[in-house]
Amino acid sequence: MTLITQQFTACELFEMPGDGFRCELVKGELKKIAPAGHVHGRIIINISTPLDTHVRTNQLGLVFAAETGFQLASNPDTVRAPDVAFVRAENVKSDLDQRGYWPGAPDLVVEVISPGDIYTEVEEKVFDWLEAGTKMVVVVNPRKRVVTVYRSLTEIVVLTENDVLDGKELIPNWSLPVKTIFA
Repeated sequence: MTLITQQFTACELFEMPGDGFRCELVKGELKKIAPAGHVHGRIIINISTPLDTHVRTNQLGLVFAAETGFQLASNPDTVRAPDVAFVRAENVKSDLDQRGYWPGAPDLVVEVISPGDIYTEVEEKVFDWLEAGTKMVVVVNPRKRVVTVYRSLTEIVVLTENDVLDGKELIPNWSLPVKTIFA
């Protein structure tokens, strides 16, 4: 028996009607993601609000909320949607089309693990982001109350509630105590 899966493009994904699910496109294959729970949403706000305030105040670039699609590859297309994203000012192009997905990878991605997430799929997302050029991927694990920071496949740091998440050279002078992420 042969299983035939339909391949989609980023344009087709963008034009799909909403059905209550968030969708990503991985090498042309549609992946449906159930809506997140309230803990997930609070963690995203606890990270995105101070990040956006710092970025706006210092004119460092743009912060994007959950469900914003970034087209990481073409033919077949890959569109990922992180929980929080940041693009440095020097990587913001003034001639961007107002419709469609952001072309390329953001500089920073935050992924919050939901109860239904499969760890290998989260790891696959991390690899996709890094391979596409993301400089820093932050994975928040609410169950274990840890934050894992990936700057490459070999530069990986696990932070506990006693540590501080630091933007280093990517987001100068921005830091966030890990315990406030889970507050």
